[in-house]
Amino acid sequence: MMMPVRCFTCGAVLAHRWQEYDRRVNAEKENPAKVLDDMGIKRYCCRRMFISNVELIDEFITISRKV
Repeated sequence: MMMPVRCFTCGAVLAHRWQEYDRRVNAEKENPAKVLDDMGIKRYCCRRMFISNVELIDEFITISRKV
């Protein structure tokens, strides 16, 4: 997981909520907006952190193996 620990704008701690969000959105196919509402994440800056997060760790591993 490469989720930042805190929101870049307001500083709220968010990383501990990533696994639940990821599970519900990807595995259970729930609406991301509804999941964030249910989790109590109301600020648009914090919501941005979840919606715009891209897990790049798999790509980094692939690149390092090619070298």
